[in-house]
Amino acid sequence: MLKRYAISPDIIAFSTDRAGGVSIGPYATFNVNPFCGDDPQHVEWNRQLLCDELGIPADHLIIPHQVHDIKIRRIDRTFLSSHLEKQVKSLEGIDAVYTTEKGVCVCVSTADCIPVLLYHAGAGIVAAIHAGWRGTCARIVASTFSHLKKTFGVEGTGFKAVICPGISLESFEVGDEVYEAFQKEGFKMESIARKFPAGTGEKWHIDLWECNREQLLQQGVPSSQIQVAGVCTYKNPDLFFSARRLGIKSGRILNGIMMIP
Repeated sequence: MLKRYAISPDIIAFSTDRAGGVSIGPYATFNVNPFCGDDPQHVEWNRQLLCDELGIPADHLIIPHQVHDIKIRRIDRTFLSSHLEKQVKSLEGIDAVYTTEKGVCVCVSTADCIPVLLYHAGAGIVAAIHAGWRGTCARIVASTFSHLKKTFGVEGTGFKAVICPGISLESFEVGDEVYEAFQKEGFKMESIARKFPAGTGEKWHIDLWECNREQLLQQGVPSSQIQVAGVCTYKNPDLFFSARRLGIKSGRILNGIMMIP
C-alpha cells in the first residue's frame, strides 16, 4: 500500500502503490484520488484504509484538486475547522499544500508527474508539491520556497526533500514545443534534456527529476538532504499508476507527508 521514505523519526512520508485497495479496472486497486473518474464509494473506502494506516481521521487527509498551476495553500486550524464545502472550494486549483499542524497529512496526486515532499524540522513545516512538466517549467518548487521563506523566514538549508516516483528521462518523450518552453525559462538544457532514437527519428526527452532537484539545490537545500526515489512510473505500471500507460481515466498515486502527533 505504501512506499515510505526515511526523513525523520517525527515524520511519515509516503507514496501509495496500486495494491491493497478495492477499486477495479484501470483504478485497481488502491486509488484514493476523487477527481479521476473512479467510483466514489471505492475512493472513500480506500481513503479510510489509508487513514487507518496513518492513524488519522479522514478529514486530516488533505487532497487538493490540482490543475498544473503554481498556486499554494496553507492548511491551518481555520481551514480544519471550516465546513467541508468551504474546504473543497479552497483546495480547487491548488498544486502545493503545506501545514505546521501535527497529525495533518498534506498530499498531492500524480500518475507520471513529479511529487516533491518537504520537511523543515526547525520551523515544523511539511509540504507536498505537484510538479508536472508545466509546473516544473513554471518553477513551482521555487515558488513554494519563496512563499515559505516569506511566511516563516526559513532558508533552504533547513529543509529535507524527497522526489517521489514519476516519469523518468528515458520515458518522458516530448515535442519541440516542450523543449523550447524549458529553454525559454532558462533551464540548463545540457543537464535536463537528451535526444533518444524514435520510430521517426530522434525525439527530445526531459529529465523532470533533475529539473526539480536543481530547483531544490538553487533554493539552498543541500544535496545530502535530497532523496530521489528513482522509480519510473511509466516503466512500472503494475506497481504505480501511469497516465501515459493506462490513460487519463485511471488511478493516481497519492504522495503525502505529515508530522507525527
